[in-house]
Amino acid sequence: MKKISFFLVLLAVIGCQNNDDGYTNIPVELEVPAHFPEVTYNLAHNPLTKNGIELGRKLFYEGAVSSTGTVSRGTCHEQKYAFTHHGHTFSRGVNDLEGTRNTPPVQNMAFLENFAWDGATGHLDLFPVIPITTEVEMDETLENVIEKLKNKPDYKALFAAAFEDGEVNSENFLLAFSQFMVTMISADAKYDKYINNQVQLTEIEQQGLVLFEQKCASCHATALFSDGSFRNNGLQPNTKLNDLGRSVVTGFTEDNYKFKVPSLRNIAVTAPYMRDGRFGTLEAVLAFYDSGVVDSQTLDPLLRSGERLGIATTAEERVAIIAFLNILTDNTFLTDERFSEK
Repeated sequence: MKKISFFLVLLAVIGCQNNDDGYTNIPVELEVPAHFPEVTYNLAHNPLTKNGIELGRKLFYEGAVSSTGTVSRGTCHEQKYAFTHHGHTFSRGVNDLEGTRNTPPVQNMAFLENFAWDGATGHLDLFPVIPITTEVEMDETLENVIEKLKNKPDYKALFAAAFEDGEVNSENFLLAFSQFMVTMISADAKYDKYINNQVQLTEIEQQGLVLFEQKCASCHATALFSDGSFRNNGLQPNTKLNDLGRSVVTGFTEDNYKFKVPSLRNIAVTAPYMRDGRFGTLEAVLAFYDSGVVDSQTLDPLLRSGERLGIATTAEERVAIIAFLNILTDNTFLTDERFSEK
């Protein structure tokens, strides 16, 4: 594991933080797997602390963030499914209202530069505002959320223990959320053990790895299994939604139907697949890339080879690739009590 070097200096300078009641807030070091990219989140701006992380965890499972008081982030992001809304084609929110996109996983957020399928925000601290204020998700305002938290018995003490100013306000609310999400690192799958020379792959898993590197790794790159880019992967647009993707954010027509390349970590437990959840199995996903890609002006060039569209695979190759994808499941992450509702 790599340690964030500046944070060690910070620990030496500030030691433990204490509030007026003598409650100790212990700084926490973020351990980064050696084979992972650099952390993008600004830890100098929001240093991790034991109480800040615990407050963020409680807020993650807090129903008061929704207008009905019953829907939390944890409602739509279930831990055993890599914090996705398992089995739902589209996200579900208050009053069982249905969104227009499949719920993405919450994992390895500390390493990302953009969030949501269309990259609606480039800052993790602002990410929770999107579901809170979206009508078909939490249908609430940040101001109302803070007022409700102020009226809950535990939160005044929890905020005071987590932050120097002790205020129950939107800034500290968002910082605590980020502290929790930053710690949600998934890096203990069989693949990671293989990278660290702790286990060997089976023959079919090894075949799948080779095929994956040949056919998939250009987009699903690095140990995150996503290069973080926005691409049109050739899905036939859903005419009922006409979801233009990235161009809704940028305003550029050249971004039409481009969506963020999703991570493939824990992919075996996050069905259904694609931004609109149209595929229920990994077999269907690979079959689509082999023969279902639809041409358009913004289709990613990597999916165009002469007259042929997509990524050619045989049935045998697809079996091997899926065997490899299965070793990206991190059962430690899926059961880690640090991320569960307590």
